[in-house]
Amino acid sequence: MTLKERLGKNQKFGVDARKTPSGQKSFEKLEYARLIEKVQARIVEEYNLNFETMEEEQEQLEEEIEKLLQKILEEEGLEIDQKIFIDIFQELVDEIMGFGPITTYLRDGDVTEIMVNRHDRIFVEKKGKLILTDKEFKNNAHVNHIIEKIVAPLGRRIDESSPMVDARLPNGSRVNAIIPPLAIDGSSITIRKFSEEPFQIKDLVSFGTLTPKMAEFIKACVLARLNIIVSGGTGSGKTTTLNVISSFIPNEERIVTIEDAAELRLDQVNVVRLETRPANIEGSGSVSIRDLVKNSLRMRPDRIVVGEVRSGEALDMLQAMNTGHDGSITTGHANSPRDMLSRLETMVLMAGMDLPVRAIREQIGSALHLVIHQSRMKDGSRKITHISEVQGMEGDIVIMQDIFRFIQQGMTPEGKVKGHFEFMNIMPSFIGEMESKGIPNPLV
Repeated sequence: MTLKERLGKNQKFGVDARKTPSGQKSFEKLEYARLIEKVQARIVEEYNLNFETMEEEQEQLEEEIEKLLQKILEEEGLEIDQKIFIDIFQELVDEIMGFGPITTYLRDGDVTEIMVNRHDRIFVEKKGKLILTDKEFKNNAHVNHIIEKIVAPLGRRIDESSPMVDARLPNGSRVNAIIPPLAIDGSSITIRKFSEEPFQIKDLVSFGTLTPKMAEFIKACVLARLNIIVSGGTGSGKTTTLNVISSFIPNEERIVTIEDAAELRLDQVNVVRLETRPANIEGSGSVSIRDLVKNSLRMRPDRIVVGEVRSGEALDMLQAMNTGHDGSITTGHANSPRDMLSRLETMVLMAGMDLPVRAIREQIGSALHLVIHQSRMKDGSRKITHISEVQGMEGDIVIMQDIFRFIQQGMTPEGKVKGHFEFMNIMPSFIGEMESKGIPNPLV
């Protein structure tokens, strides 16, 4: 039963004005803020709150908040109507048991991203569009408190000596926070939300991200144990697509996932999830993606799935793909499939190995089979704009060819992207290998 149902209609709260005509006070905005602070302080003082156990005690805590709010209204000689009472109660619940002003947007299924630029400026992304909200934190200390509430259960820290942190919420949403002195205008939080129920390939087809034929082709490539990289810009939907692609991996195979902040949610039985660790307060003890990729090779993986390659781990990933760990999948930031290969070259050089460029390109050409490139379009929609085969080396160049492409043809009067997906009528060179493994050609 909701609070509104329990309370009944048009109920008044606090001291009856008829009984205390001289003591009744008007209820204004300042009173609202002061009342919230007072109840919150009393709750913290009277209850030993623990971020990890709070969810288990949610119902009991909500009842205590309701009682305490009524009690303080009587002590203050204030009378408010039901709507204001429910507003205050919800704000208190969000603050004490949730994540303050942003809790509303975490619950909203239409919100895909939450951006706190500073304490009084919160943006959200809805249907691909950024919107400035009317919610605010009280001050920068309030923002810092919420950041601490997010990172504390994960054993991570944020302070002046370590002013940046990557974390995740209990529902799997990705969080990045950065505080002064690096954030000049005050602490900033960026939350990338993920659906409570992981998307499936049919969802991406219904969103217009790809066509059924493209979906069948990608599924066949995963079953054929091809090495795949999903490229794209920030917010293009790479992680969502990676999660969907990974869901095609057969149940009987052992999967090792490696991420900075664990976001992938796979339904297979034989999955080992690994997560990086930042340095401790003495500056030691960090475990990087590269360390985990190296370690995963000793874990008898059938598939290695890396959330994102950013630097030297690209070399270890390519070597794994070249040494019997077929069917590995990862993502990377790039503007096009060709740019992704150039970025891989740069990332391999970041490993500190003095390798000739040709040797790096040979590694890329022999390790990678497919680049799936995804873009966030001007109208906020996500499209897989290229599915490209990596064909190997010709001279000093890695050769690629597009198998599918999204052809944009302008915008509609409503601001929607116009275009169509096109099969390039080219059969990839690995189709023979795919058919030899008993997987029918999905392109005929």
